[in-house]
Amino acid sequence: MRGIFTVAKVAISRASYSYDALYSYSVPEEFSGRVCCGMRVLVPFGKGNKKSVGLVTRTYTEAEYNEKLKPIISVIDSESLVTEEMMNIIFWLKENTFCTYFDAYKSVVPTGFSYNFTQHYSLVNTYIDEDMLSEDEKNIVDFLRSAPNQREIDKFLDVKNDPKRKRVVDSLIDKGYVEVNDSMKRRVGDESVRMVRLTDEYSRGEIQTSLTPKQSMIVKLLEESGCASVKEVCYMTSCTASIIKRLADKKVVLEYKYEVMRNAVGELGKRQSPEDITLNDEQSAAYNGIMELVKAEKPAGALLYGVTGSGKTSVFIKLIDSVLKMGKNAVMLVPEISLTPQMLAKFKALFGDMIAILHSSLSLGQRTDEFKRIKNGEARIVIGTRSAVFAPVSNIGIIIMDEEGEYSYKSDSAPRYHARDVGIQRCGYNNCVLLLASATPSLESFYYARKSRFHLFELKKRYSDAPLPKVEIVDMQKEAADGNDSLLSRTLADKLSETLEKGEQAILLLNRRGYTTYISCVDCRQPVACPNCNIPLTYHKKNNRYMCHYCGYTMDNIERCPYCGSEKLKSSGVGTQRVEDELEQMFPDARLLRMDADTTSSRYSYEENFKAFENGEYDIMLGTQMIAKGLNFPNVTLVGVISLDKALFTGDFRSYERTFSLLTQVAGRSGRGDKPGTAYIQTFVPDHYVLNLAAQQNYDEFYSEEIALRKSLTYPPFCDICVIGFSAPLESKAIGASRWVTSLIREYVSSRKVGFPMRALGPAPCTFEMINNRYRYRLILKSRNTSEFREMIRYVLGEFYKNKDFRTVRIYADINGDIGL
Repeated sequence: MRGIFTVAKVAISRASYSYDALYSYSVPEEFSGRVCCGMRVLVPFGKGNKKSVGLVTRTYTEAEYNEKLKPIISVIDSESLVTEEMMNIIFWLKENTFCTYFDAYKSVVPTGFSYNFTQHYSLVNTYIDEDMLSEDEKNIVDFLRSAPNQREIDKFLDVKNDPKRKRVVDSLIDKGYVEVNDSMKRRVGDESVRMVRLTDEYSRGEIQTSLTPKQSMIVKLLEESGCASVKEVCYMTSCTASIIKRLADKKVVLEYKYEVMRNAVGELGKRQSPEDITLNDEQSAAYNGIMELVKAEKPAGALLYGVTGSGKTSVFIKLIDSVLKMGKNAVMLVPEISLTPQMLAKFKALFGDMIAILHSSLSLGQRTDEFKRIKNGEARIVIGTRSAVFAPVSNIGIIIMDEEGEYSYKSDSAPRYHARDVGIQRCGYNNCVLLLASATPSLESFYYARKSRFHLFELKKRYSDAPLPKVEIVDMQKEAADGNDSLLSRTLADKLSETLEKGEQAILLLNRRGYTTYISCVDCRQPVACPNCNIPLTYHKKNNRYMCHYCGYTMDNIERCPYCGSEKLKSSGVGTQRVEDELEQMFPDARLLRMDADTTSSRYSYEENFKAFENGEYDIMLGTQMIAKGLNFPNVTLVGVISLDKALFTGDFRSYERTFSLLTQVAGRSGRGDKPGTAYIQTFVPDHYVLNLAAQQNYDEFYSEEIALRKSLTYPPFCDICVIGFSAPLESKAIGASRWVTSLIREYVSSRKVGFPMRALGPAPCTFEMINNRYRYRLILKSRNTSEFREMIRYVLGEFYKNKDFRTVRIYADINGDIGL
């Protein structure tokens, strides 16, 4: 058959990594012109031609019809949700993070746009010759005749895990007695309101009918306003919706649905102008230098390195304002959801409804609508956490990553990307600037800035020349020797009392939630551990339960050891709930706000709690790391770190960097107004150089020490680290899989004579050897993240999935991820 025939390359949803490829499908004539890149389609897949959702990655034409190609069954989307740039990002994620095409697609497009595909079975309206049916077939036909509803039928004929019943149902379908109907429903529908207007026929005088007084009121209102919602019409005329319906029956008015966006930004308050912000000399120099890069319209990276309180946000605002005036758009990333409310409030006042927000605390509907607003060009500034880097904004002038050294910018599930790397790709496409900013930048970013891969801009002083807080280290061993068994040192307790007397506020940091973090038996010395993870459970006093923070397992409080029955249970380790109890006893009149994962589970808890603290409704804010960075409370003059010693010894090569960053940043929350601030770090290792450098807020010296250590041990930025992780219900399977992969890599390297240096560590158990009833092992590879190295990893993963001996083993590869767990 000759002519012009369209072929689509399609990626299949739910395809395993080994089968994840682009498959060719013919585009039927009825869909000609409707199928394009980025749209989802329904296609037959596999030997059984199972109907599956697919993503069209490109289309092309051929002169001859290929009968071997299966045709597309139906088109799901009316338009593509994926821009050309985002399709490039999908391919980049597939290439660099070892995920499937659909894993990448789901990162780019919100979950609310996904469809639930179901199949409904029913009897065909025809004569059924039961003499020709088997007993099993008769039973199914009888059930279909007597079933009370479709849900019961679908439940009964769910044949996924019943091969025998599937054969019987397939036989009935082949005989023409049972039919299958496909149903697709979007996970989140569009929000709409019922609107009403006069019909064109009535407006032209073609409809002649008598109207009641109330109907006349409705017509008069619509003649004046043009259109209105049904709710508004009812309110303005004191009529009911039934009167509107009768008018519609007379063809006087027309009812229709109008799509409205679910509000994620909130109410807009009093407007301010970016012109009112005045930059000091340091800020102006940084602003001018970065704007030169923006105006050059070439891909560029920059690092804004400024001490806490130096006014980096003011520089961001000025840059974004200038970018908007150039006709371009901006993306602003923050590492934590907790930072979004304050940033959002400031940007709402300055830029109004030009902003959109994207983060995981939004409802599915809100995220879906924000995506549509951005894609339609209604929002020009996108503010959000890691996933906002995929926002479908076009013509980007600048991408800003605030607190860029935060590890929350790295995804720990497929696709395992870093927002900085995606930002670099987007800058290349848009010819724009990626601005990284922090008082404690990642060592890699600062190293590249020193090597001129990034442009370096510095803010060495606080805005208005306010002094940095005075930081003191408190030796808790000395406190214990002096008879103080409290969680607060005498120094911190006295200073807290003094702060409260002045009417000022304090922030206290403890990066562990719960009440006590370790309960053990004195007799048998066994900890009360999670049965799924073999990790000690944390006691939560508020609900009087033990909880596992890794798999979510919970159990009632116990009075006896579950192993030996002894009543001698000893608790140790401190969480925020226990500190809260002690503070309430020491300062009964103080208003205390606890901020951790247990108190911020509701959608608006961050915004409400931070606003209440800013308005002076609380005196002390106690919390985990969510309160340590990026927040600005002018009345806070005291910061206390209850304990952070464990963070230094987590087994990850980044532990020193993260501890230094957390201490420096939380200390920087103090003294940000016109009052001087102080900070106290309680520790049992007062001579540790990381703590002392953090107390001095001396990042440059810390960088010099740490980069020398990284170089001598060959850690990033002097190499890249790829972790290949394994998990299985049986430890022997996890061990066997890790050893098999190690042998495969050794064979690959020797047989192909690879040209890149590589060092392997392991395989060995992970720090937490079992989580959620799965044993965990890992192999660590040190090398450079080159295309040749990634090709080897893809080969290894592909071969692993072909090995049926390891069907119960899960595997992943993560470049520059967390190796401490």
